[in-house]
Amino acid sequence: MPSTAPVVELNEVSKSYAEGDAVREVLSGVRLSLYAGEFVVLLGRSGSGKSTLLNLISGIDLPSRGTVRVDGRELVSLSEHQRTLLRRERIGFIFQAFNLLPTLTVEENIRLPLELTGRDSPASHGRVRELLDRVGLGNRAASFPDRLSGGEQQRVAVARALAHSPPLLLADEPTGNLDEETGRKVLDLLEGLTRQENACALIVTHDPDMVSRADRVLAMEAGRLVEREARA
Repeated sequence: MPSTAPVVELNEVSKSYAEGDAVREVLSGVRLSLYAGEFVVLLGRSGSGKSTLLNLISGIDLPSRGTVRVDGRELVSLSEHQRTLLRRERIGFIFQAFNLLPTLTVEENIRLPLELTGRDSPASHGRVRELLDRVGLGNRAASFPDRLSGGEQQRVAVARALAHSPPLLLADEPTGNLDEETGRKVLDLLEGLTRQENACALIVTHDPDMVSRADRVLAMEAGRLVEREARA
């Protein structure tokens, strides 16, 4: 295990929701450390708590018990505004539904994280152009999302998530809406860029084929996080 401090650290994290008069525990006693340079896959059935875990790591939601630290900061101790700033500056998020803004061009969508963090400058435009080339869309900078295929939109989403060089990348079913060939290309891109950026990536998926790429494979089972053996 790396000697450097973890990018993400969860200690005895539980999350419960009230449903009428009952309380449903979605996560129970989760412990997790993620480090820079790791490409980690998280498996689990629908409803097993994978998305809840992502929401807790990103600070969208808070644990019922336990602590969540991201980039050395304990999320429960932060205000909602502080968590928003941390998420904006230190986390890249890739959604299954792409979530591109339809009124912005491809280039403008990728520049958005830089604008939100006050880092959009003539110098940063070079990084945006580099990312466009690396995702194979250098000639589509001025196109709008509705002119792109699903695979192209997901490639834009990957580039947008990495535009501000976040130390943590979270992806929720990033290939779930894509055909097998396109999904493989997007995964190639996601893994390659993550490793080149030395980011920490946690990829939530239903697809067991992703495990062959992972440094570690985790699974949500009955509200608990277990580690499985990654394929050689």
